[in-house]
Parts: sequence; C-alpha cells; structure tokens
Amino acid sequence: MDDKRHASKRRQRWFEIRRPIHKRRAWALGVAIWVIFFAIWQLAVATGTVTELLVPPPGKVVATLFDLFWARDLARDVGISVLRIVVSFSGACAIAVPLGILMGSFRTFEAFVNPFVSAWRYLPAPSFIPVLLMWFGTGEGPKLALLFIGVVFFLITLVMDYTKQVRIELIETAMTLGATRRQILRTVTIPAVLPNIVVAMRQILAVSWTYLVIAEIVASTTGIGAMMMRARRFLHTDEIMAGIVVIGVLGLTFDLLFRWLHRGLFPYLDPASH
Repeated sequence: MDDKRHASKRRQRWFEIRRPIHKRRAWALGVAIWVIFFAIWQLAVATGTVTELLVPPPGKVVATLFDLFWARDLARDVGISVLRIVVSFSGACAIAVPLGILMGSFRTFEAFVNPFVSAWRYLPAPSFIPVLLMWFGTGEGPKLALLFIGVVFFLITLVMDYTKQVRIELIETAMTLGATRRQILRTVTIPAVLPNIVVAMRQILAVSWTYLVIAEIVASTTGIGAMMMRARRFLHTDEIMAGIVVIGVLGLTFDLLFRWLHRGLFPYLDPASH
C-alpha cells in the first residue's frame, strides 16, 4: 500500500497540472525530445525506410551546414534574411501596435477599422506576389512587402484582443479620478497591455519566419530561401535540409530573445522571481 502511495506521489511530481518544474528537468526534457527526433531520423535512413537522396542522414546535413558557412558564404545569406525579417517586422509593429490599442480601447474606432482588417487577414499573402512584382519590381520591395502583409493584420487583431482584456475596473477608477482619455491610454491601458503586446509580437514573429522562403523566391539571388531554391534545381537535398535547420535555429533564437525581453521588462510576471 505504501509503495503504491509513493509511486502515485512520484507520478504527481512529474505530471501536475500547471505546476512549475525544475529548470534542469526542463532542459533535460527539451534535449531528450531532440535526441529522440534525430535518432528516429538516423534510424529511418539506416534501415532504408526513407531514400537517402530525398532524406539525407543528420550527419551529412551537419557536414553540409559547416561547408555552406565556411566555403560558400552562407553567413551572408543569413545576414540578409535576418535583415529582411527585422525591417519588415519592425514596420508591421509600428503600425499594428498603436492601431490595435486604439481598436481595443474605442469601440467606434473598432467598428470602423475591424471589418477592413478582418477581410485582409483571410487573404493569403503569397497571392499578392504578382502585383507586388509589378508595383515594386524585382528588388527588396516585394520581399519586404510580402513579409509585412503576412503578419501585420494578424498582429493588429492580437493587440486589439489583448487591449480589450485590460480590466475595466482600472479604467473606471482612472475616470473617477478625473483622468482624460489620453491620460487613461498613457497611464492605464498601455502599461497594462504592454506585457501581452510583447507576447503577441513573439507569437507573430514565428509567422514572419514561415513566409521567409516564399518571400525569397521572388526574383531573389540572396538569402536562405534563394539558396534553398538553387539547391532544389540540382537535387541537393542536404543543402535544403541545412537551410531548414538554419531557419529553425534563427527562429528559436529570436523566440528566446523575446522571452528574455519579456522577463527583463516585466519581472513581476515571472513566477520564478517570487
């Protein structure tokens, strides 16, 4: 009976609803899932379950990755891709954040703008490629515009929804104390919603990375996507997989940077700090 009780306690320590776990355990579990993934990948190639031409083994992809960086200047393509993401996403944030806050704060403004934003949100960004090429030519314009269109309307909606979640009691208290609408926005709404805005930016940045390859096949000779398209012509699957790995690592890096930014700006929201 005691053994069963102890076993039950051990299971509860591993699987408790929304209970924080030790940082070392979290790291171990995070590493374990990748070890399992690469082991299955290697096993599938070694046993012939998948064709090596189409799915090269992990070791070959890693070797190709080092070759691309040291011998074929992949670092330059990575820098260009990162710059495109940063510029387009910064532009999207500059428009989406203030617009979303206004839509979430004023129902009249939401009623006027939201039908337009909602309609654009359901339009697939790649469908704009032909017209973007006609408008901006074959330079950086269509790539940045595609990355911008792909995220801005989703970000507006998220910021609006988070702004609506600001507690009405805070706003009513400020109104009772005689605050103007501008003061309420500046001293109540924006500080209250800012942590969630950073969360929304982190969520939507992942969408921006998913559009990167599509943007870089638009008459492009530079960037990670362009490198992957060149590799496709010659069936260099290892180079394509290496490009996928690079995009995944870059996306994870930016995600971790946003997490660090969120903890640094709003330490009072981190359970580990209490």
